[in-house]
Amino acid sequence: MNLAAAIRERLAALDPQSMDLLDESGKHAGHAGAKAGGSHFRLTIVSPRFSGKDQITRHRMVYEVLGPLMQRDIHALAIRAFAPDEL
Repeated sequence: MNLAAAIRERLAALDPQSMDLLDESGKHAGHAGAKAGGSHFRLTIVSPRFSGKDQITRHRMVYEVLGPLMQRDIHALAIRAFAPDEL
């Protein structure tokens, strides 16, 4: 399974209504994290589980479900997390 598929599979635990995951690793060629093999992603995710939560809590929820991927495979992750009523 490729990394993007593994990320989507783990994020499914947040019951997303929509999710857009963009691999931007190619834009970071030569960057220290890219040299070490870490990938760069941009994520926009909409989930009812984010309702009533602030941005920091939402980001922590994302990091929690990604678990060890954040330690070894993902060097950078830009997150935009929304509750359904915020769109």
